[in-house]
Amino acid sequence: MLRHLLTLGLLAAALPALAQPTIKQPFGAERSWQIQRIGAPAISADGSLIVAPVTRFEMAEDKGYTDLWLWNADGSGQRRFTTHTSSEGAPAFSPNGRLLAFVAQREDDKAPQLYVMPVDGGEATRLTTLATGVQSPKWFADGTRLAFVSRVFADLPLAEQGKRLEERTASKMSGRVFDGSISAWDQILDEREFHVFAVPSAGGEVQALTQPTGLSLPRASVQGTDGLFALSPDGGELAFVADSDPAPNTNNSDVFTVAIGASEAQNRTADNPAGDGSPAYSPDGRYLSFSQQRIKGFYADRGRLMLIDRRSGEARELFTEFDRSISGALWAADGKRLFAAIDDAGTERVYELPLSGAPRALTGIESVGSLALSKSGRLMGLRQSFIEPPTLVEVDLRRGATRELSNLNQALLADTDFGTYESVTYAGADGREIQMWVNYPPGFDKTKKYPFFMLIHGGPHNAITNGMAFRWNAQVFGSWGYVTAWPNFHGSSGFGQDFADSINPNWADKPYEDVIKAAEWFAQQPWIDSERMVAGGGSYGGYLTSLILGREHPFRALVAHAAVYNLYTQYGADFAVEMPRFGGFWEEENRAMIEKTSPHYHAANFKTPTLVVHGQLDQRVPVNHGVELYQTLLMKGVPTRYVYFPNENHWVLKPQNSVFWYQQVKGWFEEHGGLGE
Repeated sequence: MLRHLLTLGLLAAALPALAQPTIKQPFGAERSWQIQRIGAPAISADGSLIVAPVTRFEMAEDKGYTDLWLWNADGSGQRRFTTHTSSEGAPAFSPNGRLLAFVAQREDDKAPQLYVMPVDGGEATRLTTLATGVQSPKWFADGTRLAFVSRVFADLPLAEQGKRLEERTASKMSGRVFDGSISAWDQILDEREFHVFAVPSAGGEVQALTQPTGLSLPRASVQGTDGLFALSPDGGELAFVADSDPAPNTNNSDVFTVAIGASEAQNRTADNPAGDGSPAYSPDGRYLSFSQQRIKGFYADRGRLMLIDRRSGEARELFTEFDRSISGALWAADGKRLFAAIDDAGTERVYELPLSGAPRALTGIESVGSLALSKSGRLMGLRQSFIEPPTLVEVDLRRGATRELSNLNQALLADTDFGTYESVTYAGADGREIQMWVNYPPGFDKTKKYPFFMLIHGGPHNAITNGMAFRWNAQVFGSWGYVTAWPNFHGSSGFGQDFADSINPNWADKPYEDVIKAAEWFAQQPWIDSERMVAGGGSYGGYLTSLILGREHPFRALVAHAAVYNLYTQYGADFAVEMPRFGGFWEEENRAMIEKTSPHYHAANFKTPTLVVHGQLDQRVPVNHGVELYQTLLMKGVPTRYVYFPNENHWVLKPQNSVFWYQQVKGWFEEHGGLGE
C-alpha cells in the first residue's frame, strides 16, 4: 500500500511539469535566418507538379544553399529534386512535363549554365558552356529548344568571350572608359549587353536571337531579365524589351518583335515616349500583351495593361479606369482573361483580368504573388504575411481561397512566439486617409506601456505590403518589445496614380507630415510610452529620416540606413545619367526646392542621436552620403555612430552581417532610445 501511495505521489508531482506549455522561442534576427525561403514557382502544363527553388542558410558559413523542390499539386507530397552541392534556380518545365530546365554552376563551370534533367529522376545534362553565363530560361512551345539571356561582348563570338574576361582579370591595368551609365545597383558596368539566345534542348549550337537586330535588353537589367522577353506559341517570333533611344542621357524602353532567325525588329510601342515592358503572347498567338507607362521619368507611373491584335496590328488599353499598376500578367489557357499579382492598398492581391469585363480581386488581406499558371487552369503562388514567410499555395480561381502546399517551415513557425498585426488608418497630410501596418510584440497587453519604433519605407514610390520582410523585420523588432508601424505615406504605390504622384517634385513635405501625424496618433494611445519613440528607414526611408533629423519631431533616436543625405551628390547614383523629370539642379526653379528638401541644408538643426549605416558597394545611394551625414553629426557634437559594411550593397544581405546590423540597431536604441528602461 505504501509503495502505491508513493507512486501516486510521484505521478502527482510530475503532472504540473507535464502540463506546462512549451515555451516558444522569440523571433529574433538569428531565427529569421532559419526560415527556408521559397522562390518563384513554376508549374507543369498539366498542373500536376510544381517546382520552386528553396534556399536554406548556414549561419556559420555565412552562406545560402538553394535546391529545387517538387510538390504534387493535389497536396499529396513534397520532395527535394536536386541535391547537388551547387545551388540551382530559374526552373522551367518542358511543355510535355518530362524535363526540367534550370540554371546552376557545377563542377568546372566558370559561370552559371543551363541544365535539363528528367522529372522522374536521372542525371542532369548541361546544355551550355558560356563564359558569360546563363539566366532566365524559357522553353519554345514544341520543346525542341530553350531561349535564355546572357550578358555578352557584342563584338566577339561566344567562343571568345571567356578569353577577354580572363585577360581583363589578369591585366595589371585596371582603367575603364565609359560613354554612358557607369553602374547598376552594386555593379560597375562594362560594355557587355544583355541578349537573348536559343539552344536545342538536346544540346548543340547556340543561336543569337537579338544580336542580329542591333538591339539589346536594357543595360541596367542586373536584377533580372525574366520579364523582358517572350516567345510566340508557334515558336516563330520573339518579343523583347530594348531601349530605342541611343542617347546616353535618356531612356525609352519599347517592346520589339522579331521573327526567329531574322535581323529586322519592329518597334511595337514607338508612339509612347515612356516605358513599355512585360510582353506576353496569348495562348492562341493572336494577342501580345504588355505593360505601358506614359509619364517619362516617373518610375511609379501607372502600368497599363495593353493588348496588340497581331492580325490587325492595333493596340488598345484594357481597364482604362482601373487605378492600379499591372505588370507580369499571365494568360489563361482559354485566352479570354489574364491573372496578375497587383500592389493594392497595402496588400499584394491576385486579380482576374478578363478581356471583356472589369478586374476582379480574388485574394484577401494576405499577400499572394510570384504566380504560376498551368495550361490546365491551376494557379499557384506564394502567400505571405507579417507572420508567415512565403508559402506555396494554390489559388481557387472562383473564390480566391488559398490551399497550402508547402510546409517546410511548419515546425519552426509552430515553435516561434510571434506577435500580431493589423491595418489601421489615420488622417495624414491634407486630411487624406493614410493606411498603416501596425505590428504588436508577443503577449501585447493594452494595459501596459510599450516603446514605439516608426519604420519608414523606401522608394518613395513603393509600399509596405502584408508580407514577411527579411530586412527591417517588424516582428524581430517586436521581439525586443517594440510596437512598430509602417505607414504607407503620400507617394506610396498601390493607392492610385494621384496619391503616388502627389509628392513630386517635393519629396519631403507630405511624407514628413504623414510620419509626424502617425507618431502623434501613437502618442495618444494609452499603451505607447511617448518618451520612448524612435524612428528609422533605409534608402528613401533613410532620406526621410535624415530630413526628420533637421525638422521638429518626437523621436528620441534615429537610424539612417543608405540615406540620401545630399540631393546634389545623389547625381552620382546609378540612375542619375538620365535627365530628371522636372529638370536638373542647375535650373533656377529647382534650386529653391533642393534647398528646402535636401537634408544637408538643415544640418544646423541636427540634435537627435543618429545611427548611420551604409554599404560600400551601394551604387543606388553611393556611400559618400553615409560618410557626409556621419561626419556632419560628428562635427556638430551630436551623438552618432557609423556602421559600415565593405561587402554589402544597398541592402544588408549576408546572414552574419544581418545579425550584426540588428545588434547594432538594438544597442543604439538601448543607449539612446530608452529601450529596456
